[in-house]
Amino acid sequence: MMSKGRADVRMEMPDDFYIPIPLETTNISSLSPFLVPQTHLGTPGIFMSISAFMLFTIIFGFPLNLLTIICTAKYKKLRSHLNYILVNLAVANLIVICFGSTTAFYSFSQMYFSMGTLACKIEGFTATLGGIIGLWSLAVVAFERFLVICKPMGSFTFRESHAVLGCILTWVMGLLAATPPLLGWSRYIPEGLQCSCGPDWYTVNNKWNNESYVIFLFCFCFGFPLAIIVFSYGRLLLTLHAVAKQQEQSATTQKAEREVTRMVIVMVAGFLVCWLPYASFALWSVTHRGELFDLRMASIPSVFSKASTVYNPFIYIFMNRQFRSCMMKMIFCGKNPLGDDEETSVSGSTQVSSVSSSQVAPS
Repeated sequence: MMSKGRADVRMEMPDDFYIPIPLETTNISSLSPFLVPQTHLGTPGIFMSISAFMLFTIIFGFPLNLLTIICTAKYKKLRSHLNYILVNLAVANLIVICFGSTTAFYSFSQMYFSMGTLACKIEGFTATLGGIIGLWSLAVVAFERFLVICKPMGSFTFRESHAVLGCILTWVMGLLAATPPLLGWSRYIPEGLQCSCGPDWYTVNNKWNNESYVIFLFCFCFGFPLAIIVFSYGRLLLTLHAVAKQQEQSATTQKAEREVTRMVIVMVAGFLVCWLPYASFALWSVTHRGELFDLRMASIPSVFSKASTVYNPFIYIFMNRQFRSCMMKMIFCGKNPLGDDEETSVSGSTQVSSVSSSQVAPS
């Protein structure tokens, strides 16, 4: 299944798909991912395994993100400014699930993209849009925590209008990143095993300017958000560590530092697990034009990025004690079988602990 030729092979349908294949192969149109099963690229077991994984993300991701929105609407105490961003993240995840994961599940089960080129462009656009909105939502959450806890702007108060502005920003970023391939800067084509669609990482084609678009995505949609997340959580940890050092006898402060440290590690690790493979493969494809690559491996980044629709609710919501308690009460008719006391203890991503913002602000 490894391509044996160079990347500048002949293609009879260059605007629809691209498969790196040996130069001596002549009947390329017969391999179209829109017409026939792509069993020449992988065994049926590989396609069925990925299809099963996509089904897993749908079964768990859809209800988790939908419950996040419903729960926030039902419980007034959850309608904090930060939770606006978490709801925005849930909406982005639902977009990916409904248009990306569902389409990929069906296509992998058929072993080719049977829904045609228009559906490919729709899936590529919506999955990219939802993914980028989700990425920038994580960056906004991190920056909001930095502003509230570290107080770099002194008496600045994070208000509802700021939260709404943050949500709008994520949609602007998402549209800026997802729209260009529809207008001729790169294109949306089947990727990897040809059963899901995304931006064209592979081809060397001046017509599409793929290299510049990939570099734009890497910097604008991965590097920049990652820098915001690392900087914001890094400053938060330093601030809380300084307070904990001053209050070595305070069990509450020490516990806050330990739990926030754990949460930050989980958040950053989740971000990297979901998006580092995609960003790395895109960058590799730009810097290694013409080199051989395994199309089965090229499908892994897309699978990991779609799996973020399951990871994110667990990291940002279910590890938030107050949010988790309200969700359990909604599901179990007012009872919380976990026995969480939402008014005490540390909540993962939205509160540092009972230590107030003024206590952890820089002196």
